[in-house]
Amino acid sequence: MPIAVPQVLRDEPQFRLLFLGQALSVVGDRITMVALPFAVLSIGGGATQIGIVAAAQFLPFALLSLAAGVLADRLERKRILIASDAARLAVQVTAGLLLVTGTAEVWHLAALAALYGAADAFFAPAMTGLMPLTIAEPHNLQPANAMRGLTFSFGSVLGPVVAGLLIAALGAGGAILFDAATFAVSIACLLLLSPRTVERGAPERFLTDLHGGWREVRARSWILAFLGAMIAYHVIVLPSVFVLGPVLADSEMDGATSWAVIVFAFGVGSIVGDVLLLRWRPRFALRAAALALAVGSMQAVIFGSGLPVAAIAGIEFVAAIGVSCFFTLWETSLQEHVPEHALSRVSSYDYLASAGMMPVGALLAGPVSAAAGIHETLAAMSAIGVAAALACLAVPAVRGLPRPA
Repeated sequence: MPIAVPQVLRDEPQFRLLFLGQALSVVGDRITMVALPFAVLSIGGGATQIGIVAAAQFLPFALLSLAAGVLADRLERKRILIASDAARLAVQVTAGLLLVTGTAEVWHLAALAALYGAADAFFAPAMTGLMPLTIAEPHNLQPANAMRGLTFSFGSVLGPVVAGLLIAALGAGGAILFDAATFAVSIACLLLLSPRTVERGAPERFLTDLHGGWREVRARSWILAFLGAMIAYHVIVLPSVFVLGPVLADSEMDGATSWAVIVFAFGVGSIVGDVLLLRWRPRFALRAAALALAVGSMQAVIFGSGLPVAAIAGIEFVAAIGVSCFFTLWETSLQEHVPEHALSRVSSYDYLASAGMMPVGALLAGPVSAAAGIHETLAAMSAIGVAAALACLAVPAVRGLPRPA
């Protein structure tokens, strides 16, 4: 039986090229997400050291994301993506070789994670702004975002499997070297990309352009509301994935194997959510997004529930549907309602509120869990995250923002 190709990939050749280039790169990223915490553990680190490395990777978003948004609205976004991929390729090669040769120390991994995060900080807003320029028909925008979400979801499924095999055969360093190779594939596809050209006026002074991005954010209460919810999710809930989850798996489960099973189940749930949004177009996208984020924020308490690994994985499957639906609907809403000339700047506030704020949670997760208990900390993470997501529904613009005709 032939495999059905989603309509958006048939209709949008430029998006199809972008999609293919990102698919393998995302798998590599998900391999590193599994490999890096265990790399830190393998050289004698613990929860605090994992938190330091995670914080180092996401701190550049806090420092650079707003400037990156300005540059992405000024310069050719395609070139920014290529430069970012090239920088991350070099970083991963260095980190992988240090681990393979047995010379890696925690500070090496933290420094390289910071360089990786700096390149990623420029990639993210440029990608958000570039993607609509690969879409010819507006009705294909949500399906395109869902397909992009599928790259992350399939990465979450394949990444842990490949990571487990690579770590078992070559160690964490070998897994990270595989990630480096995927950036070369992404660069090759980006070089072939020809996005739609949009005429813009001459750029203003840097600070004027920077303020213009904030003005676009401030004019939309629904963006402000979700930025608050994004801070809660990324600062409070996600450290359960990057810091406490691997530690709990290492101490109370079967280590990397159990963690890979849980992450695999999350990835399968994400696929279901993305496939759902290929066809389902909720009339009020942000209402659905807020409810989906509340469901996704339950994942921290699930990790610490004490249930068998299979049960945790099953519930994580449901939480993942919520996370996947939230990000697709949120990204689509930004692209539908924010002018193209300001889209990267507005999305840079999104990345500042999300990845940029993650170092705070990553640094605090270890010490807080040591003082309060890891299970109690995980329960509190979910309680706060769910409350923040539901609070968005109190904002009239969130409940009533329409979809374009």
